[in-house]
Amino acid sequence: MAESEWDWQVEQFSAALAVERGLSDNYRLIHTRALAAFRSFTGITSPEEATQEIMRDFLAAERARNRRPAGLKILANSLRQFFKWWAAQDASRKNPAELLELPKLDRPLPETLTEEDMSRLVSGSWGTTPLELRDRAMLELLYGCGLRASELVGARLENLDVPNRFIRVVGKGSKERIVPLGDMAALAIHAYLSGGRPLLVKPTTGGEIFLGKHGGVITITRLWEIVTARARAVGLEKKAYPHALRHSFATHLLQNGADLRAIQEMLGHADISTTQIYTHTDGQKLKNAHWKFHPRSGKQS
Repeated sequence: MAESEWDWQVEQFSAALAVERGLSDNYRLIHTRALAAFRSFTGITSPEEATQEIMRDFLAAERARNRRPAGLKILANSLRQFFKWWAAQDASRKNPAELLELPKLDRPLPETLTEEDMSRLVSGSWGTTPLELRDRAMLELLYGCGLRASELVGARLENLDVPNRFIRVVGKGSKERIVPLGDMAALAIHAYLSGGRPLLVKPTTGGEIFLGKHGGVITITRLWEIVTARARAVGLEKKAYPHALRHSFATHLLQNGADLRAIQEMLGHADISTTQIYTHTDGQKLKNAHWKFHPRSGKQS
């Protein structure tokens, strides 16, 4: 029998997980143990007493006890799931965990290429066939704008403004951002659009910038193959693949003194507290930051 309003609500939540969502006993046990730990730390007797600050204090205390990031994420997720369910039972209730962030798991960063590595990768000897012009433009755009592989293969002509040095990128969650084009990327794209893409176009070709040899959309798998083949061709010992170029873009900007917020906006990174921050971006401010700090922006040394 429940000893308090908190215990009763947790029992109802656990039952709802089983009946409404068909979750296993083990999954429900994980939630109930996490909620029991929260109650033990806070001493609350009702969900109405919980606040976001208390939850953050609880997670901070668990972190201080050296709980691993995966464990912290489980605790935070249990709180979010419980209070979401609890608030849904009564329209007058406000979910105190609505803006509670899930702790980020530690992930190894992709290997960063040096500025010298990148210069070897994207400069040097290139041919003038349509596919070679395309490949150089893709690498310049990956590194010069920090695009994800999916963003590059999905990039469209109507979102590209070479004269004004901007590209509109559609990222995760269909969110858009504006990224400046450095001079080197703009020159490579111009060469491809004028001397390469027209020769790849077929009657069924769409508005994508980068085309395969049969006029269709280039695949992410093919993009990976192109980047890795180019790295082998120029003798790079480090692994080179699309996301490594994106990571190098951010690393080199930061190393050269660019503002972290500007880098975040150019990459399209956003968590729950900064969602859509780049929709209010000052394009000229980003353009200036990119021009000043990116190794291939075209600035005078």
